[in-house]
Amino acid sequence: MSAVRIMLQIVGILALILGVTIITLKTTHQDADGPSILFPGGELVSGELHSGVDPNWSFTDDISVIELQLDNPLSSRRIFIMESDGKVYVPSGYMRSALGKIWKDWAFQADLGDGLAVARIEGVRYERQLLRIKQGSVLDGIVAKMVSKYGPGATRAAVEAGDIWIFEMAPRGI
Repeated sequence: MSAVRIMLQIVGILALILGVTIITLKTTHQDADGPSILFPGGELVSGELHSGVDPNWSFTDDISVIELQLDNPLSSRRIFIMESDGKVYVPSGYMRSALGKIWKDWAFQADLGDGLAVARIEGVRYERQLLRIKQGSVLDGIVAKMVSKYGPGATRAAVEAGDIWIFEMAPRGI
């Protein structure tokens, strides 16, 4: 056997091992209580379920990511969070890219479905409804918070063009 053929076989075996490992980890984690760093998880079941008046969401300024679960389809992921003008928002970037259309399927599902979700923040679960914000002056404060918290790259024009999607995490039933 030639050295090239042996190298190709080794590369093929390593690629197969990597692929099987990723599929196994993803499949194993899909029913877990929340997502991992890399893979979506299942239903958020642990933690106190918040009831009553919404909190002052400014505490999320010190929180980088939260766990967000869609009710339909039932899956959870880690995501950025921003508070602006007393309301709380989550973004989804790269929405018009090929990668975004595959990787950010949750945003398409929330936008096309009922938007019912559960957010787990510091161990407390909040039942929410995701409402997509596409335009308006409200975006100025949201984008400013996103830039100050996560760095440059977000603009109101990018949201209005559909490159970045912003969802308000409103209380259910609004």
